[in-house]
Amino acid sequence: MGGCRVTHAFRSGLVAPAGVAVATLVVWAVAGPVWALAVLGAGALAIIAFHLWNIERVTEWARGPLDALPPEGRGPWAEVCSAIFRRTRLRTAYQHDLKLTIDRFRKAAEAIPDGVIVLDAAGRIEWANPRAEEQLGIDLARDRGQPVVNLIRQPEFHRYLEAGDYGESVLVEWSRGGARRALALQAVPFEIDERLLLSRDVTQIEAVARMRRDFIANVSHELKTPLTVIAGFVETMQDLDLDDRQRARYLGLMQEQARNMQRLVNDLLTLSALESENSPAGEERFAVLPLLLEVSADAKALSGGRHAVELDVGVPATITGSRDELRSAFSNLVSNAIRYTPSGGRVALSWRVEASGCGVFAVADTGIGIANEHLPRLTERFYRVDRSRSRATGGTGLGLAIVKHVLLRHQADLGIESVPGEGSAFSVRLPAKRVRPEPVGDAVGSDAAATSSATPPGTAS
Repeated sequence: MGGCRVTHAFRSGLVAPAGVAVATLVVWAVAGPVWALAVLGAGALAIIAFHLWNIERVTEWARGPLDALPPEGRGPWAEVCSAIFRRTRLRTAYQHDLKLTIDRFRKAAEAIPDGVIVLDAAGRIEWANPRAEEQLGIDLARDRGQPVVNLIRQPEFHRYLEAGDYGESVLVEWSRGGARRALALQAVPFEIDERLLLSRDVTQIEAVARMRRDFIANVSHELKTPLTVIAGFVETMQDLDLDDRQRARYLGLMQEQARNMQRLVNDLLTLSALESENSPAGEERFAVLPLLLEVSADAKALSGGRHAVELDVGVPATITGSRDELRSAFSNLVSNAIRYTPSGGRVALSWRVEASGCGVFAVADTGIGIANEHLPRLTERFYRVDRSRSRATGGTGLGLAIVKHVLLRHQADLGIESVPGEGSAFSVRLPAKRVRPEPVGDAVGSDAAATSSATPPGTAS
């Protein structure tokens, strides 16, 4: 079909010259050569003018918008314009499809949760997705063409790029906006000399790995200490001839260390059980007042009369949840207050129901207090502000970790406020859906019953 169009255009292009030739011959025969030459010249000029006019029209059309229709014409120019227009339309369609494909790949790269940077052969930045800009503080409009080593200045990253061994990623510490991040950077060669630089935020992964390492080290240390003591006493009792008093003393110390290990193992098992499930075990609705009286009585027993232990219940209520788990959490907070409050100090327990319906259990003490830098890490396993004091008070370092997981299972929040040298206040805020205030009459009756049954005789406030 294309050949037919070419033939048609060729034939159309011969019509005008053939007509001029015929007219010239006729005039030659009738009027002589002079007039024939005049007719030939006039015809040639007309043909030239026609072609120049069409060339001008085609030129103006070519300079116009790509979607403009070709000029109408006769003879070969109509076919020429139509053919050019068809090729232009095909090229426009191809460019549109190519643009759509590029846009799709760019959007896909921007949606990737990891950072992506395109580097040229010299290691200069050609393009970066928004995640890379956010992670590494890159401004593509400003930093395009900059060597990436000018922006990522860590020596380990420079050595990684220079070595050219990109089978593994390199871990760099990155500080941005006052927060420190751990980024895993990996280069991937592509094309001839270009590279993709991928960045992944592994801050949480590194934090979990650090906590796992610390956990293993702490468990090993906590178990090793009492075992070493017990082994030492066993060797002493084997090597020396001890009297009954000395033997009883050594056995008592060994028993104390065994109990420390037992408490540690029990806390580890409790923590493991709490972490294995997201919902409380054995949920029930129970009265909060008897529970608080039990916790208060335990606190007085632990204190041994060395502290003023107070309990203030504003509005009694019932709670939906695991009574054993919440008792464990409340008791851990209270026992910590007793352990870290010097003799003669005050430990105040309180319960209130907020206007929002949330229930709040709080423990405030006049103890040694905690510096602000320690507060965010208090609920980590085995985290201790003062290791020597914690060991002297008999704690396992797992109490607040247990509290955290119990509260998570009850959708509750833990609040901590502390001033060194003045004391600390820990509060548990239970959601309104788990708290139901009791009627006043029921509250008074349950208060009296719980007081008579839960307060042990001879405990000092």
